[in-house]
Amino acid sequence: MNPGDFSTVLPEVLVAVYAMAALLFGVYTGKDKAAGTILWATAAVFVAIAVWLGTMTGTHTAFSGMFINDAFARFAKVTVLLSAAVVMVIGQEFMAKRNLLRFEYPILIALSVLGMMLMISAGDLIALYMGLELQSLSLYVVASLQRDNAKSTEAGLKYFVLGALSSGLLLYGASLTYGFAGTTLFSGIVTTVHQGAMPIGLLFGLVFLLAGLAFKVSAVPFHMWTPDVYEGSPTPVTAFFATAPKVAAMALIARLAEGAFGSAPKDWGQIIAFLSVASMFVGAVAAIGQKDIKRLMAYSSISHMGFALMGLAAGTALGVKAMLIYMAIYVTMNIGTFAFILSMQKNGQPVTDIAALRQYSRREPLKALALLVLMFSLAGVPPMVGFIGKFYVIWAAVQAGLGGLAILGVIASVIGAFYYLRIVYFMYFGEEVEGIDSGVMNPVGYAALVVAAFIMVAGMVNLFGIEGLAQAAAQTLVH
Repeated sequence: MNPGDFSTVLPEVLVAVYAMAALLFGVYTGKDKAAGTILWATAAVFVAIAVWLGTMTGTHTAFSGMFINDAFARFAKVTVLLSAAVVMVIGQEFMAKRNLLRFEYPILIALSVLGMMLMISAGDLIALYMGLELQSLSLYVVASLQRDNAKSTEAGLKYFVLGALSSGLLLYGASLTYGFAGTTLFSGIVTTVHQGAMPIGLLFGLVFLLAGLAFKVSAVPFHMWTPDVYEGSPTPVTAFFATAPKVAAMALIARLAEGAFGSAPKDWGQIIAFLSVASMFVGAVAAIGQKDIKRLMAYSSISHMGFALMGLAAGTALGVKAMLIYMAIYVTMNIGTFAFILSMQKNGQPVTDIAALRQYSRREPLKALALLVLMFSLAGVPPMVGFIGKFYVIWAAVQAGLGGLAILGVIASVIGAFYYLRIVYFMYFGEEVEGIDSGVMNPVGYAALVVAAFIMVAGMVNLFGIEGLAQAAAQTLVH
């Protein structure tokens, strides 16, 4: 490793060193007694590194192109780091009350975030797999953190078994790609695709690679783990699953498609378009019958990943820009929604039944209004920012000549609006029930809910400047 390589990977090195130092600190200070301190320190480290990454410029590579630090990587990493920090903080009280705030929890989150950062900057199939597995192994553990709960244990086991299957698909695709391209570097693979004509063996490799990565973003037909894992995991862990890992995996798909196979967008564009349509419709239709709000959010995430994939299917800089904007908006909406779900309690016990929200607006008008804004935004109702996100990806598809995909996206969005608006109906017009307790939301969660709702309204002005950042990020990836 030369000094240039080290400076390029320094943010990742700092996260790794911090995770090991936190592990030692936790062991030598009485384990779980230090959990709260480690959690806040981890969140502070994430925010500090995100701010630092935001000040960087230029494109830098390390380890002969295996690691890439460019504007695209920095945009995705900042989104991952900030979302992980916020999710940990808003979930601290929930975890502490249920004796789940063990010192390993924030350390595992830190290690999974390190894996995500490596994934996002991967310029090589080996680096891609290393980052992906570091993320996954950490997430398998946090999914089953509630060891005395059968659903949590089941969630961790299902995630592990199906995750192992997806890793096998990914490795098989990587081996096929290496066999036909003669290299694992993305920059080398792209040179084997001549004038948009891809060898059949390389195409098979691409299919298996995308199948393995589709699992990570819960894209249909690799979504089967999502509802059970979302429902069985502790709610703060579910909130984490719904945010940072999705951004990292979507960024990795974009990096692989554009960086390694960018000269043949028609080949991989068809695969991604199929994943997009299937995810949008399965997520939208399956969510209609859900009574548990965590399972509903699982199907919601499947549908939203379909919309994000629509941007990538365009195979253009505009499509990548649309995907980045969509993911930033999606993460903000989910943080606010899960901040509310964390507050759903009855006599100190978590409640996830949607029917418990009947006439909630009478007891907590401000929280109900904030959730209404978030639901409208998730549904893509103008003038909320969620509408802007969907408009960007649909417009990118139209500009790329994918009018049929855009029309299907609009139809799926209309179907999906039903289950979001049903929650609003329950809060304002449903028959009154005992429901959930009032006034139990901690200040941090309350702030996250209100700020997320505010962003959904105020962001209509200029998206708080992320449009320009996403444009610069997309241009560095798509030449």
